[in-house]
Amino acid sequence: MMSSLRLEKLTPDNVEAACGLKVRPEQEKFVEPVANSLAEAYVLPDVAWPRLILDGEEVVGFVMAFLDIRFSPEDPEGVLRSGLWRLNVVAGRQRGGYGRFAVEAVCEEIRRRGRKRAYVTWEPGGDGPEAFYLKLGFRPTGETSGGQTVGVREL
Repeated sequence: MMSSLRLEKLTPDNVEAACGLKVRPEQEKFVEPVANSLAEAYVLPDVAWPRLILDGEEVVGFVMAFLDIRFSPEDPEGVLRSGLWRLNVVAGRQRGGYGRFAVEAVCEEIRRRGRKRAYVTWEPGGDGPEAFYLKLGFRPTGETSGGQTVGVREL
């Protein structure tokens, strides 16, 4: 199965499939709809890296990285960070390794660009993605962003 997984750029031919992706109802409070992510990617083209997750020809998810942005205006050092911005895996295809594949692909892209760390934020809460990110090697930094926990993974 894993050999058929790939990321694909968004195009006029696949944007409708991307916008139609749905997570499980109880997860909707933890993720943005893909259409919102694509709107952000449109207005931030220099930092957004949106991709579809495909298994063969089937769209099974969406991932978007942020590349080389300043974490916070209050950051005195102006350190650039890159990381996972959004991850949506179709409700019926979760727990199939797609999320892990997407996170690893984002980390590889960040590494390819010369960065040594990948960041992610998540909503705290029992039904949230914290356990998933911890399992993939992210560790809380002690920071928060918009009420979300900030995690980092050494690459």
